[in-house]
Amino acid sequence: MARAAGVSRATASRVVTGQGPASAKARDRVTAAVTRLGYVPDAAARALASRSGTRLAIAVIGHTAAVLDDPYVGRVLTTAAHIAAEREVGVSLHWLPLNEPVTLAALAGRRGLGGLLVVNPTRPALETVPRDLRGRVAAIGVGTRHVPSFDVDNRTGTDGVVRHLVSTGRRRIAMVTGPSWLPCGDRAVEAYTRVMRDIGGETRVVPGDFTAARGAAAAAEIMAHWPDTDAVFALSDLTALGVLDGLHALGVDVPGDVAVAGFDDIAFASLSRPALTTSTHPVEDIAAAAARAVLDRGGTDRVTFFPSTLVVRESA
Repeated sequence: MARAAGVSRATASRVVTGQGPASAKARDRVTAAVTRLGYVPDAAARALASRSGTRLAIAVIGHTAAVLDDPYVGRVLTTAAHIAAEREVGVSLHWLPLNEPVTLAALAGRRGLGGLLVVNPTRPALETVPRDLRGRVAAIGVGTRHVPSFDVDNRTGTDGVVRHLVSTGRRRIAMVTGPSWLPCGDRAVEAYTRVMRDIGGETRVVPGDFTAARGAAAAAEIMAHWPDTDAVFALSDLTALGVLDGLHALGVDVPGDVAVAGFDDIAFASLSRPALTTSTHPVEDIAAAAARAVLDRGGTDRVTFFPSTLVVRESA
């Protein structure tokens, strides 16, 4: 194209990309050559030349590859793909075993990698990210220094849900947590504990893993250990739906005997019977912000929290 326009490759590049000086005459000649030749910039070639990469990798940390089937991951992937497509960049999805943090470094070193989003981040994994990838990696969930992180404010969200349960007269409230290895759950447990302390109540915490199966099992454990429980808050809607199922199997009326609330406001939350009280998790907004931070090199070494809003339905 530069040859057809009779200009240098540098001048042609400046005109096509719109970056850098070029005379009006040179611009007219390059524009005419672009039209005559039907030139379209090649995203892959441009990425290789600029060393910006052609692919945004989404790495999800978890015990097994089944974590990739989580609807939450699907929402992150879809949103990131839209952001990447606007920048002519592809997207790939990867499972990173929880106990093998070095695999993140291996992924980061692959050719053509333009950026990396780490979902369910852990400190050991993020510390393996090579220095030359700094600025091209972001965490969805709280990460470490030098890595911009984007997450929901589940501390305030949990506070709102539990205080709502208290406002309806519930005082013996149990909580089903998320996986113990995920640091984001600590904020929610702290918020729950603070509310229970404020009302002079007893903390009743049982471990969870964000699955419905665990929620059903947790419901049975809670009612066996604390039969006077009058509300259960689960740190994910899938777990809360499992709690509903477990309580129904025990013949417990919801919300008459025990109120139930979750966190996330997934699509099925409004379809359960009774419909689930919950707090929102703006996954799409979080994933979009993280993808833009990586692809546009606009990240900062800080945590950005997105607000969570209480949604009151029939279950509590």
